[in-house]
Amino acid sequence: QKVKDSMRVLLPVLLNKSHESYDKIRAILLYIFSTNGTTQENLEKLIQNVQIESDSDMIKNWKYLDVPVISSFAVPQRKHPRRDRSSEETFQLSRWTPVIKDVMEDAIENKLDSKDWPYCSQCPPTWNGSGAV
Repeated sequence: QKVKDSMRVLLPVLLNKSHESYDKIRAILLYIFSTNGTTQENLEKLIQNVQIESDSDMIKNWKYLDVPVISSFAVPQRKHPRRDRSSEETFQLSRWTPVIKDVMEDAIENKLDSKDWPYCSQCPPTWNGSGAV
């Protein structure tokens, strides 16, 4: 299930005094990854309220690994549309389907967007989907 308000779930964990600062940093990084970045003000408030100013570079340095720590809302990133898999049978330990499965199924069905996949979106006209090309 998708978490609707991740900040409401995150704050009690961050404000708990029994958790170590490294665990709080991990929680903040998970929040940043799940929201695809956060605002500068929000990040500063989190760092100050959790009192991890000395370790804040661990969070901010993820930008050097091309992780959008500070999101820029002016440039929306295109995401591949996900398929609805709610009716599929899932295993108890495997509830997540990787994006590559959607991409491969779209490639098989010749439904890839030509802007995102310029070299893979056009199948030969004689292809009927029954075998490899």
